[in-house]
Amino acid sequence: MAEGHEGVFAQMAKEGHEQVVFCYDRATGLKCIIAIHDTTLGPALGGCRMWPYGSEEEALEDALRLAKGMTYKAAISGADHGGGKAVIWGDPARDKSEALFRALGRFVHSLGGRFLTGTDVGTEKEDFVAARMETPHVGGLPEAYGGGGDTAAITAYGVWQGMRAAAAHVWGDESLKGRHVALQGLGKVGTRLLVHLMEEGAEVAVTDVAPARVAEVCRQYPAVRAAAPEAIYDVPCDIFAPCALGGVLNDETIPRLRCRVVAGSANNQLEAPQHGEALHRRGILYAPDYVINAGGLIQVVEELKGYSRERAWQKAAGIYQVLRRIFALSQEAGIPPADAADRLVEERIAAISRVQRIHASG
Repeated sequence: MAEGHEGVFAQMAKEGHEQVVFCYDRATGLKCIIAIHDTTLGPALGGCRMWPYGSEEEALEDALRLAKGMTYKAAISGADHGGGKAVIWGDPARDKSEALFRALGRFVHSLGGRFLTGTDVGTEKEDFVAARMETPHVGGLPEAYGGGGDTAAITAYGVWQGMRAAAAHVWGDESLKGRHVALQGLGKVGTRLLVHLMEEGAEVAVTDVAPARVAEVCRQYPAVRAAAPEAIYDVPCDIFAPCALGGVLNDETIPRLRCRVVAGSANNQLEAPQHGEALHRRGILYAPDYVINAGGLIQVVEELKGYSRERAWQKAAGIYQVLRRIFALSQEAGIPPADAADRLVEERIAAISRVQRIHASG
């Protein structure tokens, strides 16, 4: 380990990770790290990201960070799962193969069900059709293989429900009709979220790093306004919706926001934990990202049980009530919503841990 970097055990101890597995397959070139954060609630669940990391330290850091996030997302969603993550060190545009994902499947299978995985950044449902040939411990499969299909639709639905919960808390009315929304990112989730907003009668400004996407959306919805990517933070609005990259809420952007609510689908929206407090001090209500964007996780969990679309979407609708509870606790305790969400997660994990101390005979 290079000078100045913590050792693996030190990093695990800092955030409470249980296990880190380094996987290498010479034949396919697979380099994968599987991080398991906490299995108090059940087997660790988390997607598999494929990315051309700059170093193994960077890959490890990403795996550890994402695994902890999945523990919190699963817990707040009511799932009987802990959090984990797999990261493949490689270029998804160049290094993918059936054999590579079958090798991944064999490594996942070797964990005996402690870890279940599926799609994430850089991986697709079809990749896990190959992995599924080696292990049953994968989800996020195409509908033809018993999966729930694309998780973007249910994720966008959950974000829309979360926005309505935030509106009800701030303005006493859950309706988004006439509300101004600044939507950052027109990927799979962002474009589906836009449909919900337009159908409800919101007024929307959009931006994306791909100008063609913005142009297409504005052709489809003439009422939608376009904004330059760097200008979106300055747009006067009721709700700022980050649906692209993480880390967009930071020391530079938070002072520029002209909104009352931040609610979007992006992961890791806060660049650092203190930025939740910074939003709170400004009187901006933040819908914690791992709560509002949990629709995809909910779908995968339901898929592992034997997929029921009705059941999955009903549970995604419950994001509304979860956020209302978080906002109420935040207000009552005088703490940022991000801290309130963490408190509820930690209370649930502690309660289930106590239950597990009760010995049940075979």
